[in-house]
Amino acid sequence: MPKKKGGKKSGGKLSKMTEEERLAYEEQKRLGEEEMKKKKEDMLTQFLKDKLSKEERATKYNLNKLNHQWRNIMREAKSKELRKEIEILSQTFERIVDRKDATIKSLAKDLQEAEEQYAMALRSHLQAVDSLFDIQEERLNKLQIYYEDELALIQEEFDTERALMIEQHGIEMNDIADILFAMDQNFQDRENEARAEFESFCDEIKNKDTEEKHGLKVLLFEKQKELMRQFEQALDAYLNSTKSRKNEFEEYKRKDDHAAQEIDSQMRRINKLSDNISQLKKKMMANAKECEERNKQLKEEREKMLAHFQDLKAQMNKLRERERDKLTKMTLESNSAMKELKRQNEKVTVILKLAEMCRKLETEEEKVLPFYASSLTQEEQDDVQTAMLEKGYEPLAQIMHEYSSMENFWKRFNKVFLDKLALDKEKMGLVQENQQLRTLLKQYLDGISVNDEIISQVNPLFIVNNKTNVKLNVPVTDPRVQRPVAQTVVEAAHVVRHVLPS
Repeated sequence: MPKKKGGKKSGGKLSKMTEEERLAYEEQKRLGEEEMKKKKEDMLTQFLKDKLSKEERATKYNLNKLNHQWRNIMREAKSKELRKEIEILSQTFERIVDRKDATIKSLAKDLQEAEEQYAMALRSHLQAVDSLFDIQEERLNKLQIYYEDELALIQEEFDTERALMIEQHGIEMNDIADILFAMDQNFQDRENEARAEFESFCDEIKNKDTEEKHGLKVLLFEKQKELMRQFEQALDAYLNSTKSRKNEFEEYKRKDDHAAQEIDSQMRRINKLSDNISQLKKKMMANAKECEERNKQLKEEREKMLAHFQDLKAQMNKLRERERDKLTKMTLESNSAMKELKRQNEKVTVILKLAEMCRKLETEEEKVLPFYASSLTQEEQDDVQTAMLEKGYEPLAQIMHEYSSMENFWKRFNKVFLDKLALDKEKMGLVQENQQLRTLLKQYLDGISVNDEIISQVNPLFIVNNKTNVKLNVPVTDPRVQRPVAQTVVEAAHVVRHVLPS
């Protein structure tokens, strides 16, 4: 009813509106409907988002809960497996600890033996050194006695030779004194003769000189008078003409005296300098001589040092050659050692791989108890231990002592070897049994078949007087050759792990 009223009113309104107002009203109405529709869609989207978030939270909570429960279940299962593995590992660890204890004991024993051997070797070495000291002291005493004897002999020879040389020197000195006296007499005679000849020759020359001197004296006296007259004339003329020059000469003479004094002082200075120069030259000559001697000594020392250097160089070359030979030898030995170590490493790697493969094939019993119990009594074990402690004198016994720490390995090896022998024996028995079965089957087939080939051979059907010529083998049902029934054994660990419910 209200809708109809609204419809009538809206229809009335639309009838009263113009075309533009009606279009605007319809447009406004359409926008309002679209807005309401959009609000409804937004509300629905918000509702779905809230619901999705709630579902996600619930899913996450349930998933965490399931993971927690599943982790608890897996933790319990894993804890059981870990407990079992820990038990096995603890047993293995105890076994390894026992083995290490045995190894440590054997090493301690080896160390004690090595210390005893070292002490014995040290004592023997000290005894040898003492004996060498005694031998060296005795040798030194002998050499001292020999040296003293040789020294006395050389001193005696020296004294005799010295006396002979002194006597020979006295004789030679007397001869030389006689020769010198004869030479002095001869020289004096010659000197007297030469002096007499010289005095007579001087007298002759003196007489001739006196005569010539007297003649020349007369001649020179006359010439002197003439020259004195000429000289006085020339002197007067000279004095008249050279009066001014004389004054100049006096001045020059005064200057010359002053220059002579200066020259004298300079000469004294030059003499002093020449003395200094001569002293310096002497000192330089002395220094040159000293330097020459020092250079000579240095040259000799240099030659000695050069010779010593050559010796050291030769020794160094020899040492270098020896060290090179040692290095070459060491290199070859190290290469061979590296090759040997590489071969041993490869061998050990193969052994470890085989040990890992064998470890995978071991049963639980072998993992827990790898060594079989000894079948010897306590007394026999004590005897074996005592025999092992005794030091062997044979090379094989010493080698056995060195490899005593591998006793557990040889136990396992012997166990495996015995198992192998048992399997080989069982295999041989099965092969023989198979061969017997084949023989019996062939005899049976030959007995039930009739042909020319079978008739021509030995046939079990051909019986004469209740006897056959076929040698029948022992049947398989005989208890002496019957194979024992195999018993299937299931380990408890396998039952606990795979059969019993956890």
